[in-house]
Amino acid sequence: MPQTIAVLDFGSQLTQVIARRIRECQVYSKIYHYSTPAARLRAENVAGIILSGGPQSVYARKAPHPDPAIFELGVPVLGICYGVQLMGRFLAGEVEHSKAREYGHGVLTIRKPGKLFAGLPKKLRVWNSHGDKLTRLPPGFHAIGTTENSPYAAIEDVQRGFYGIQFHPEVFHTERGVDMIRNFLLGVCGAKQDWTTRDFIAHAIEKIRAQVGQGRVILGLSGGVDSSVAAALLHKAIGRQLTCVFVDNGLLRKDERAHVEQLYQRHFHIDLRVVDASALFLRRLKGVSEPEKKRKIIGRTFVAVFEKSIKSIGHVEFLGQGTLYPDVIESVSIGNNPASLIKTHHNVGGLPKRMKLKLVEPLRELFKDEVRRVGSALGLPREVVWRQPFPGPGLGVRVMGDITADKLEILRNADAVLHHEMMTSGYYYKVWQSFCVFLPVRTVGVFGDERTYDYVIAIRVVESTDAMTADWTKLPHALLQRISSRITNEVRGVGRVVLDISSKPPATIEWE
Repeated sequence: MPQTIAVLDFGSQLTQVIARRIRECQVYSKIYHYSTPAARLRAENVAGIILSGGPQSVYARKAPHPDPAIFELGVPVLGICYGVQLMGRFLAGEVEHSKAREYGHGVLTIRKPGKLFAGLPKKLRVWNSHGDKLTRLPPGFHAIGTTENSPYAAIEDVQRGFYGIQFHPEVFHTERGVDMIRNFLLGVCGAKQDWTTRDFIAHAIEKIRAQVGQGRVILGLSGGVDSSVAAALLHKAIGRQLTCVFVDNGLLRKDERAHVEQLYQRHFHIDLRVVDASALFLRRLKGVSEPEKKRKIIGRTFVAVFEKSIKSIGHVEFLGQGTLYPDVIESVSIGNNPASLIKTHHNVGGLPKRMKLKLVEPLRELFKDEVRRVGSALGLPREVVWRQPFPGPGLGVRVMGDITADKLEILRNADAVLHHEMMTSGYYYKVWQSFCVFLPVRTVGVFGDERTYDYVIAIRVVESTDAMTADWTKLPHALLQRISSRITNEVRGVGRVVLDISSKPPATIEWE
């Protein structure tokens, strides 16, 4: 068993980002439920513990609390945001509601570098998100950093290897945040940098074979990065025991079905079945506007199509999925985790009991950039590995309001123009995502000498590394002008094009 850095999850939407940053440092990490017994952490060879942030106050009636014995394991502990407040609460310090809630950028002044801030400048911009703060340090701790509203923004107990920081080092908004995490991993915990993409692939193949045995696996192949890498990894592990099904749900991009069929005939030797269920999906979505209802209908219909597909394949025991960490964290509900619900994903969660299929999710612990590295290591072509993310519900969550065939056609044609211009300009592979959104808003315009009353298309182009945070991309004005001009001139039904300049947070990348 590899040496492990345990991340205890107290409900932060950024817990998975912490784990990803650790893996960036080539150190093995694993996320545990906040209540995991200290005895289990000891048994699993934990070399250090990171306490995540969380949305609640440590004094709230149902606040998530760890096993107090984690502070007696003799391993280093780093508390982040809610995590440092827990350290104050459990180690005889004091935490109070702050009069001035800190959210967004702040300035950290390092008073004492020590091991945590070794090699870093004295002042850094950091990202805050908290309403409580430490007001009295636990015995043995000293302040090593301050912000405008917190004299204890960073604290340490050198003797026990305990550290706490009130801000979030895991997000890209914090300057040199990864260096802080690396300093904790290597300088404080003495962790080994022995976790690489090759290690993950070997570990995943071993895990797949142990789970599947001689069973058959069915996987929904969309042609996107996630499902393609999942298929390649499963195929490498179990070969002909895998059957992939491509479902045309009527919510695909322009010529998507033909592209996928051609691509996999050329590059893969996988048993691929194509199912045209577009009429079924659109019929069930008719008149539905609420985003969560759309996602659930798409998910249920997807499962129903799979049930029929299984009958034609024969006996199948497992359902393979390209579920990623961002899918998982955004789907967590308050009922079983302290995280707040953002949105559900059609490929996350339990399957109907009647299907009697077990889930195989080999990418569940990875972020998109890590998935791309796995795909490259498996020998997948660039056009697959570096394809931009596409939501499982497809254009169903890019048509705002109710879905009709006409609206989908307008969106497909507009999106095809955007895709062509992004590829031609060279920006397609430089950004995280670029796509169009259909707005059910009509606006007056002039075409020639005639009045028009057509729909609006929004352009969304963002930069990101893990989909947990993102910023809008500043494309050249000439490119934006060309995109807008082509869409309004070439796509019948569009009278106006707007640009989405929202970051995540507070907005999500997709509109629904």
